[in-house]
Amino acid sequence: MTRSQPQRPLDLVLLNTFVSVIEKGGFTAAAEHLHLAQPTVSAHIKRLEGVLGRPLLERGQKLAAPTVAGEKLLLHARQMLRQNRLAWQDIHDQRLAGVVRLGIPEDYLGYLPAALSDFDARFPAVELEVHCGLSVDLMQDVETGVLDLAITTRQPRSPGGEVLRREPMIWVGATGFDTQQRSPLPLAVSRQGVCIFRDHTLSSLDTAGISWRIAYTSVSLSGLSAAVRAGLAVTVLTPSMLGSGMRVLKAGLPELPHIEIALHRREYLTEAAQLLATQLQAHIEGHASAHWTGRPEAD
Repeated sequence: MTRSQPQRPLDLVLLNTFVSVIEKGGFTAAAEHLHLAQPTVSAHIKRLEGVLGRPLLERGQKLAAPTVAGEKLLLHARQMLRQNRLAWQDIHDQRLAGVVRLGIPEDYLGYLPAALSDFDARFPAVELEVHCGLSVDLMQDVETGVLDLAITTRQPRSPGGEVLRREPMIWVGATGFDTQQRSPLPLAVSRQGVCIFRDHTLSSLDTAGISWRIAYTSVSLSGLSAAVRAGLAVTVLTPSMLGSGMRVLKAGLPELPHIEIALHRREYLTEAAQLLATQLQAHIEGHASAHWTGRPEAD
């Protein structure tokens, strides 16, 4: 019969370091996030493993990955840190509660989750509801009070909102396919009347005198991306939307304008909604497009 390990209180500081190593992908990134020296982070993990008598991280991997015991601990650690924040905010009368309803297009799911996760960690009593949809619909939902906030692609017919950043539009095709060489050019676009990407795509091709046909229509980024990766069509995205199996096209295709990402707010916001708006604003304005190298791949 295996002798049971004596139970000892788990140190929240050590647990916070452990969670940071996992979420940030390594010791160096966690050290920067926590404003600690890297040897201190390593010492925290070593102490935690000593207390539990189990290895918590897989060794020899590029990114920090939890062991089986580490995965179990990660679940409890997040719950304990969340409860700790609730207790602190409750005692100091800093606890925010309520519901915040945010609308975002599917296109932006790639780089907003980090900001939303951080908000959830800071204000665990706030219930965050995220609704995905088309920019034109999300703006209308803010105006009617269905949503508190919405991040949208700014539309010419309904400008509004506060511009947070500008991104270039790029032509995208599939790796290993020459779809862009076909004539008429097969396109994957959203439906008519709701997407500035579609409008700019078609107008730029018409101006350049390039014949085209609509080969695939979808209102979702995942649908358009699937058609492109299969070599059925080319599309227009921004660098931050570029996914695996896709490449930037340049030769033979016309230049495209930039698009603007805007934040829309309902007239009266709760304190929690105002704080989320501020956090989203800072995150989007400072976001660097990880997939964009500035060197489009020529055909």
